[in-house]
Amino acid sequence: MKKTIALVTGGYSGEAEISYKSAVTVENNVDKEKFDLYTIDITPQGWFYTQANGSKITVDKNDFSITEGDRKITFDAALMCIHGNPGEDGRLQGYFDMLKIPYTSCGAATSAITFNKKYTVAVAQVSGIRVSRSVLLFKNRFVSSEEVVNQLQFPLFVKPNNGGSSIGMSKVNNASEQLGAAIEKAFREDDQVLVEEFIEGRELTIGVFRRKGEIVTLPMTEIITTQDFFNYEAKYLGKSEEITPANVDESVAGKVRNAAKKIYSTFNCRGIVRIDFIYNEKAGEPFMLEVNTVPGQSEASLVPQQVKAMGWTLKEFYTALIEEAFV
Repeated sequence: MKKTIALVTGGYSGEAEISYKSAVTVENNVDKEKFDLYTIDITPQGWFYTQANGSKITVDKNDFSITEGDRKITFDAALMCIHGNPGEDGRLQGYFDMLKIPYTSCGAATSAITFNKKYTVAVAQVSGIRVSRSVLLFKNRFVSSEEVVNQLQFPLFVKPNNGGSSIGMSKVNNASEQLGAAIEKAFREDDQVLVEEFIEGRELTIGVFRRKGEIVTLPMTEIITTQDFFNYEAKYLGKSEEITPANVDESVAGKVRNAAKKIYSTFNCRGIVRIDFIYNEKAGEPFMLEVNTVPGQSEASLVPQQVKAMGWTLKEFYTALIEEAFV
């Protein structure tokens, strides 16, 4: 019997635009012979399912159901496709947990921790995972950029502590007014700002998921950007070169894969996760940048690139993710 799956997209943040692009790819590649798929749009104005004729049905949040005509439709699982809140920060996961609806992403606690970049760094450090030195700033307690200058060495990255897609992120090369402006920019996106030291090296990113109890790593991607760093424009507007699979020595690839598996296990991840690294040649080790628990799924996104490089179709991949949600 077919499973009924809710493809959850939209969201409450500026990343909703990316979520809709991801949802198009996922919807086009889910195996319709195995699953009945309903796209659920979660917006600040409400939660809706749009019928073929364009009319919208409101989701009953009491049990996450919709009623089409005289037929009530409930869902066996949720296929998570929301970047940002409430689909990547643990809020929606907690809601589904209370309703006992399986879903294809990390659990509520893992999602909440990894959505907060500083908390992610703290857990990683305790677990022996290499990360950059950093300082967390709070908007209601921030005095001046001097508190950063005295603790870290330039160049620095300044980014909103919660969120993704590199929105509000800047690279600062010196201690001039540039730093203050970068902090203000990040505070426009979040009440917490993370400032971290730049690590020189190759930027590598790798998808990781679990299948039949085994942690599987996808072929990694090297990112070479024409921008000063892998910012929003580089990620989504084509201003970067993404080489999949990355042309790296096996000694390097092995270290990145091992680090990725350790991070996936340490954070008790579920579903597909993309982990970003800088491989520092001097140290001969990968440094973790961040953990993306709902990575982009548009046709041009990194995970679909890596799935194809592994020799899988996206249909096979999404089938594996959905089936794993029931384990």
